[in-house]
Amino acid sequence: MKIVTIVGARPQFIKTSAIRRAIPRINRGKRRIQDILVHTGQHYDYMMDKVFFEELKLPNPDYHLGVGSGSHAQQTGKMLERIEIVLKKEKPDVVVVYGDTNSTLAGALAAAKLGIPVAHVEAGLRSYKRAMPEEINRLLTDHLSTLLFCPTDQAVRNLSKEGVRDGGTRIVRNVGDVMYDSILYYSKIAEKKSRILHDLNLVDPQSAFPASPRLRQGGRNSQYYLATLHRAENTGDPKKLKSILGALNEIGKETSVILPLHPRTKKVMKVHRLFSKFESIKFVEPVSYLDMLQLEKNAKAVLTDSGGVQKEAYWLSVPCFTLREETEWPETIESGWNVLVGTNPERIVKGASQTEGRRKYVKRNKIFGDGKASQKILQILAKHLG
Repeated sequence: MKIVTIVGARPQFIKTSAIRRAIPRINRGKRRIQDILVHTGQHYDYMMDKVFFEELKLPNPDYHLGVGSGSHAQQTGKMLERIEIVLKKEKPDVVVVYGDTNSTLAGALAAAKLGIPVAHVEAGLRSYKRAMPEEINRLLTDHLSTLLFCPTDQAVRNLSKEGVRDGGTRIVRNVGDVMYDSILYYSKIAEKKSRILHDLNLVDPQSAFPASPRLRQGGRNSQYYLATLHRAENTGDPKKLKSILGALNEIGKETSVILPLHPRTKKVMKVHRLFSKFESIKFVEPVSYLDMLQLEKNAKAVLTDSGGVQKEAYWLSVPCFTLREETEWPETIESGWNVLVGTNPERIVKGASQTEGRRKYVKRNKIFGDGKASQKILQILAKHLG
């Protein structure tokens, strides 16, 4: 069976690495899965791209389309044209796409128009906010897909409401979350290899490497908050951006706030000359996956507008405050581990101040599977297409 995998952004590199690690377990006897990796070039900065391939030990892409930045229409159009050329040449049995980026939609569209089955990993997520480009990408990709691999029961229910159900030519399965597979594997490696806590002076220089016993408590005694900020709805609105940064700056006056800067956020901040206005925030360059896991695991709490970071905080037992009014991961909200604080400064600061109180009563359940989602996906693909 020949698979063409379409990736273009950091979370997709992580997800496909989990699938790749599981292929040797499936390739036994006469069964053989060949995976052709196509990188659209949506992320192209070293710290957003190449470093992930190096850390995750991913091979160089079989095809690098070099699309780069542009408007949503420009980016998706270029990808669609270039992916079609690859698919016509490779003639795969299935095209695998991940998540909700422009690369996801372009891969699904190109395959569907050529009559090639589409497998969507992380299917069924909904924020029910059509103003988000990611929501449009999710919706269209799900309705174009033949095999829909959902991370949770809620995702399966979301699809069912839209008439996308298991049966006939469609396969809909809750296989668990491939990101959970990755975090189980890489969090141990991160502890051994990451030096980020020392590099940012977040631990006593005399403490044991890679993290002192004081910081091995899932962030309980940590002395910093970790923030991430990249979504267009926040960075594209100067008022919202200033509101969020103002709250983080206020928190930073009492406890350090570390903010790895996404290129989009950095560009907007430069245009509006915002760096000098928020001196209590420690802005750093984008960090690698292993470094990010260490920062998350040892933080007092995480403040983010990223869907992936919300889940990682949940898995790493670190309280999360989401800088949005909705989330694709309602399970983390229902558990009490994640709180929606939006972009209002008072709500953000108040939420962060209640970190310790929430730790005492919140219980987490294994709602994202058993860490074997990658194997299940490959087994289903092999059974129905191999």
